Amino acid sequence: MKLTAFSKILIIALILGVLLFLYKKYEPTLQEKFGSNPNSEMQTNAENPEAGTLPSSDGSNSSNQNNESTASSNSRTFSYSAPVPVNGKLKGVVELGAAGFNSFIVLIDDQKRWKLEKADFGSSLVHEKMVTDDDIRSGLKNYIRGMLDYGVAGKDIHFVVSSGAKNEEKVVKIAKGLKDIGYYVNEVTPQQEGTYGFQCVMPGSFEDKSFMVDMGSGNTKIAFKLNGKMTALETHGSKYFQKGISDAQVQTDVSKTVGQIPVNLRDYCFIIGGIPFEMAKEVRNGKERFTVLKAPTEYKPSGEKQKAGNVIYKAIADETGCNYFVFDWDANFTIGFLLGLK
Repeated sequence: MKLTAFSKILIIALILGVLLFLYKKYEPTLQEKFGSNPNSEMQTNAENPEAGTLPSSDGSNSSNQNNESTASSNSRTFSYSAPVPVNGKLKGVVELGAAGFNSFIVLIDDQKRWKLEKADFGSSLVHEKMVTDDDIRSGLKNYIRGMLDYGVAGKDIHFVVSSGAKNEEKVVKIAKGLKDIGYYVNEVTPQQEGTYGFQCVMPGSFEDKSFMVDMGSGNTKIAFKLNGKMTALETHGSKYFQKGISDAQVQTDVSKTVGQIPVNLRDYCFIIGGIPFEMAKEVRNGKERFTVLKAPTEYKPSGEKQKAGNVIYKAIADETGCNYFVFDWDANFTIGFLLGLK
């Protein structure tokens, strides 16, 4: 039977449709296996020739010779698509802080692919009414019950206290309350925090050209991987001004620390933490997961903590020559802790 021209067109369209469907279905797996596709690189707004260019392999920018980024993050996006977990399991982790908790419920599969299902920032269990040990235990049970109701098994709920908060009196009381009801509180060192942050925030296809920064109040963690070996470093946090340390001293110390990052790992910085969160909030486009920060000189910080954070940020940018600081809205070092569990 001889096919008409219209029939041939229909058959071709059907074949193309099937191929497109298969590609969309398996795109995350293909990206994870073979690396990022062209859309997963930093994109420059074609309508704005002043927006800058992609960094070269040595981390410098051909349109910027003074080690300060000149491109506005409003003109750049990071469109990487994280791989989706397959047959994943829900796990929960709670970061203990002096003023409250940050909690995360994450879907993780056996290949360590993960997806944030629920996040709760700044949930305070330290109120005036929670004075006695019984108050704390009761509050903790109610808090944990919320994660259980979401579908997380009791044995898959973990508590982590950061290196900067473990000696806080309120955190010590909460840790004791958790122990009383059968939960263990995991204490981590700054180096472990840096490693966990890296494991959470760093896309596999970017490890050979990027480093990680987790800027906290008490300290800042820097991590990178070279030839399969992880290195995690520590420097000042955004509340250094409370210790009477000068901006100039911090700039010198931070520059010395990040100067240890190999040149070939300075193309991109994946950054998380409180001050980067505030910076990203100024320029986030809708509900995007990844936001490219503006250059340090483009921010007008308000308050001592923001000013201090910007000093740290500028020192990192100036020393490394990195112009692409990518904030991940879903990442937290405690999720990296979950990924490290067997």
